[in-house]
Amino acid sequence: MPRSVSGVEMRKRQAAHIEAPAPAPGHPRPNTCCLCWCGCCKCLWNEDRMERGERQTCKMDSIEAGDEQHPTLDEVLSWARSFELLLRSLEGREVFRGFLRSEYSEDNLLFWLACDELKTEANPTTVEEKARIIYEDYVSILSPKEVSLDSRVREGINQSLAEPSNLMYEEAQLQIYTLMHRDSYPRFLNSSVYRDLLANRRRTCLDT
Repeated sequence: MPRSVSGVEMRKRQAAHIEAPAPAPGHPRPNTCCLCWCGCCKCLWNEDRMERGERQTCKMDSIEAGDEQHPTLDEVLSWARSFELLLRSLEGREVFRGFLRSEYSEDNLLFWLACDELKTEANPTTVEEKARIIYEDYVSILSPKEVSLDSRVREGINQSLAEPSNLMYEEAQLQIYTLMHRDSYPRFLNSSVYRDLLANRRRTCLDT
């Protein structure tokens, strides 16, 4: 059975991370929430990485404000060719996340991103901590952000929590990826969010 993490423990862990020094300038940053992919949401995963998410938040704000950070026409077109290209594009993830938020399903993307970041961790202590945060945020039936996983995958995660690894959510991540790919992605491409952005990029190209 997984060892639960109390609210007190969670708050202590968050406080410890917030007080930790920010990464040195130029330090490479792994794929994150907003792909987190940004610090604008209030999930524990993002609060836990508040300082490291500042750049990402600014990036998202600038895109929503409509400045020069907009993706190019070629990049926007590439999102329709491949779901993988959409997720590997910073701007693409942010636009897709906005669409998912309108459908109340952005937690699927946040979970996928958190799992993707966990894969980059090598330190056992960090792996254990992040693995349990992901569990509390997205897998626990007590979480309001619980994602849809089948019972077999959930049981595998519960067993892995005894000895967490950076790959323990791999199957769950694939399951959520498949859900987004088959369900949310086609609707995104047919949504006004994507079509309006595509039309705007085409107008911009014609004007220049």
